[in-house]
Amino acid sequence: MISATETIEKIEGIVVPILGERLLELVEVEFRPSGKRWLLRIYIDREGGVTIDDCEYVSRELSRVLDVEDPIEHPYTLEVSSPGLTRPLKRREDFVRSRGKKCRIITREEVGGKREFLGRIVDTAEDEVTIEEKIGVFTIPICAIKKAHLEFDFEG
Repeated sequence: MISATETIEKIEGIVVPILGERLLELVEVEFRPSGKRWLLRIYIDREGGVTIDDCEYVSRELSRVLDVEDPIEHPYTLEVSSPGLTRPLKRREDFVRSRGKKCRIITREEVGGKREFLGRIVDTAEDEVTIEEKIGVFTIPICAIKKAHLEFDFEG
């Protein structure tokens, strides 16, 4: 039996070329149990956002390829969508693109005596991100980040 992680890696390999045709980026692949079926959720994005047509195109093309290659052992439901305003930040490039935006970061270990940060992304170096909170500025190693995502910014 293939693990969910291995299935996600296979799906990423299939979906990235499809996205490239429309200059879309893969944000995240989720594959998890959901009742009697599994849920395969593909989050896509591009500068300026994605449209319903983009999601329909990726869903149609990905379904076509998955039907032929059949890499998934479980019955599943496919969903393709935008990551929304609170998109996850996983790679260095995500932090670079989000400079100046408000985000929440949770770390695996304490950084500056804290494990949770909420503030604006000030800078991103090769292996760390700098975030400015109301109480100060913190530089967080990217490898120490457990989870990060943009926050809806009511202040602009």
